[in-house]
Amino acid sequence: MMGWPLRILHILRAPVGGLFRHVRDLALEQAALGHEVGVLVDSTSCDGLTGDRLVSLEASLSLGLHRTPMPRSPGPGDLPAVLFTRRLARSLDVDVLHGHGAKGGLYARLGGRILPWSRRAPVRFYTPHGGSLHYFGGGLKGRAYVYTEAALARMSEGVIFESAFAENIYTRGVASVGVAQRVIPNGLSPEDFDVVVPHEDAAEFVFVGELRDLKGVDLLLRALSRLRFAKPPRAVIAGDGPDAMPLRALARELGLGARVSFTGALPARQAFTMGRALVMPSRAESLPYVALEAAAAGLPLIASNVGGMPEIVRGSATRLVAPDNVEALACAMAATLDDMEDSRSRAIQLRGLVAQRFTVAKMTGAVLDFYREQLIRTAMFDVPGRVALSDDLYPNR
Repeated sequence: MMGWPLRILHILRAPVGGLFRHVRDLALEQAALGHEVGVLVDSTSCDGLTGDRLVSLEASLSLGLHRTPMPRSPGPGDLPAVLFTRRLARSLDVDVLHGHGAKGGLYARLGGRILPWSRRAPVRFYTPHGGSLHYFGGGLKGRAYVYTEAALARMSEGVIFESAFAENIYTRGVASVGVAQRVIPNGLSPEDFDVVVPHEDAAEFVFVGELRDLKGVDLLLRALSRLRFAKPPRAVIAGDGPDAMPLRALARELGLGARVSFTGALPARQAFTMGRALVMPSRAESLPYVALEAAAAGLPLIASNVGGMPEIVRGSATRLVAPDNVEALACAMAATLDDMEDSRSRAIQLRGLVAQRFTVAKMTGAVLDFYREQLIRTAMFDVPGRVALSDDLYPNR
């Protein structure tokens, strides 16, 4: 073992979706490099895959997997979670608190504040993963999120963005805080690049993700109902969420009947085998894992031009669709079916570009470098109780 291993605690609310995928991959890679890692999650959030995901992660966490209630909406219920985070960080004697998503960021920053009895304060990092940035557009709620983010930024040693898009949104809103920032894209594991072969009876289209308005599944259903082919195309909707029942009702209302299957939450690669092209009609995104995973799997991608999506397809022949536009989405879906050979060719080209730019090794190395820089900077400024740090804070990679 070379250097001093860090003690890192990752905090997030719901262990589902792309945010959890990011934390899991980052935590596992950090642990593999010799760091001591723990994860704190909400004890009340779950879907059909949560239990298996957490069990597989826990075995690699030397600092343990911890749970406490984390309310979805902000309010007084957050105080117990903040206090739990503070006690946990102290008992584990962590060097780094890394909050993910709005709630994880809240608990990491407030829970990591220096207290008189603290031997030393951990450095605090925050990755929004979209989160509150989706509300930065204006209005009373948007202003409240901006003010809250600005206040919390002053308690941060670093903010990490998975896309340049997210950094731009944050910087425009939280303009004068001056916290250290870094764009570090999400990364994929080598096994993600195994090409997926759809089942013989696969539907023409598949959606994978949370069933809520932001993901635009209603747009997919309306676009599907407009397609006119001799053999009516089908879609598989793999996911769960607060809008599951209304979306099922919409499918019936549009007369789609047996053309749409709702499977509930499934692992992404399993869901990919159920369709011949992935449709992502999102109204907002940051840098979605499902798009990266589909690209790595060689699946043709039909996605909205939102958030960090242009950063994923940059340099490729994959074209994005105008967001919140049923007609444009239907045209893109029809064009994919009209020439599947060309669609698959563009998908393989995108797969090669994603393999060059989005890997777990690159992501983890950049995150550890950022931790290191801020640990050294904090030590230089003589934070009360912090000891001098070695110039080599993590094992050789």
